[in-house]
Amino acid sequence: MTTDLGPRAPAGPTHRLAPIPAPGGPAAPGAVGAATAVATASDRAARIAALTIALAWHLAIDLPALPGAGSSPAASAVVAAAWLVTAAVGVVAGVRLLRGGLPPARRLVAVLLVVDAAVFAAVGGGHLFAGANWAWGGLVWFFLLVLWRRPVGWLLAVLGAHASIALAAVLASGATAPADLARYAMYVYGVSSLPVAVFVGGAAIAALARDRAGTAAATLAVEAERVAAERAQAERRARLSLVSGTAEEVLAALAAGDADPADPEVRRRCVLAAARLRRLIAESDDVPDPLLHELRAAADLAERNGLPIELVAVGVPPELPVEIRRRLADPLTAALTDARDRARLTVVAGPDEVVVSLVTPDHDGPDGSGPPDSAGDADGDGRVEHVHERDGEIRWTQTRWRRT
Repeated sequence: MTTDLGPRAPAGPTHRLAPIPAPGGPAAPGAVGAATAVATASDRAARIAALTIALAWHLAIDLPALPGAGSSPAASAVVAAAWLVTAAVGVVAGVRLLRGGLPPARRLVAVLLVVDAAVFAAVGGGHLFAGANWAWGGLVWFFLLVLWRRPVGWLLAVLGAHASIALAAVLASGATAPADLARYAMYVYGVSSLPVAVFVGGAAIAALARDRAGTAAATLAVEAERVAAERAQAERRARLSLVSGTAEEVLAALAAGDADPADPEVRRRCVLAAARLRRLIAESDDVPDPLLHELRAAADLAERNGLPIELVAVGVPPELPVEIRRRLADPLTAALTDARDRARLTVVAGPDEVVVSLVTPDHDGPDGSGPPDSAGDADGDGRVEHVHERDGEIRWTQTRWRRT
């Protein structure tokens, strides 16, 4: 050992704490709430269902109707081009929806309404209510896609525009008989009711899922708080039992007259019991760095007993269980009870390792160095090693925790 204590510390407190943040500390990422996650999953399922219906309808029903559509070759070409434009709109909206976004509603609605008017004008009066006029039932599903998660009033307004375009085509073709108007009303109702139901149902299911998940999360939070309160109460009882047992033996011996307060060994036991009491009490304090707080409590007690002590901290210790902190602090607390003249307590911390060292003068001569003592943590949070060395000039005690 070649470690040097440096110049003799002056009388009086030289207690110093200079924490230096260690680089590379873990950052707590933000997490999506349970209610939002469930609602998002439900909404994604509804998006996939709506996209599947729209594209399947467009391929299985609208595509076979194209050969017979149009009152002339030019009109047939217009109807076919309108089908391709509608398919492109569906692809754009589908990609946005599957990626979790929303399509540009206004622009795509305008494109679909132009397609709607072009198809109704191109099919002519002879195919107005025939299967060749695929715009009747095919376009409404694409309105549903481009207006996803918008207010339902937007969908109703676009469906009203769709119905107005169809009515203008019906009147322009001279189909003003009561039977034609009744057929028109049936078509408007028939092609609009199901998309509106899917649109409103998808939003309602997502909202219901969000509410149910929020209720479940709140219930779990209350249960977690109850468990935490019971655990804190059990820990307080265990700490009270440990605190009582720490000083009971010494106080009982003093009360029975079996121990002499002037005996250096008795005084040492009293100091050690007081240090442990102070550290155990500090364990229950709510502070940012519990380990440093507990070591500071032991250092303060040593200073009050007349020992000049320097406490230096480098880095920020991670969150450690109480048992690990005890294994790190107890050997240093015991070594402080034997320290004389001066002491230096150093804490070097990182995300995966904490080293606590105590250097004091050695007044008893060298005794060699033994192998380090190692104790494993029962919770799997790492191992704590204890090393103690003397060379006749200084005593060096160190505890080290490593994350495993």
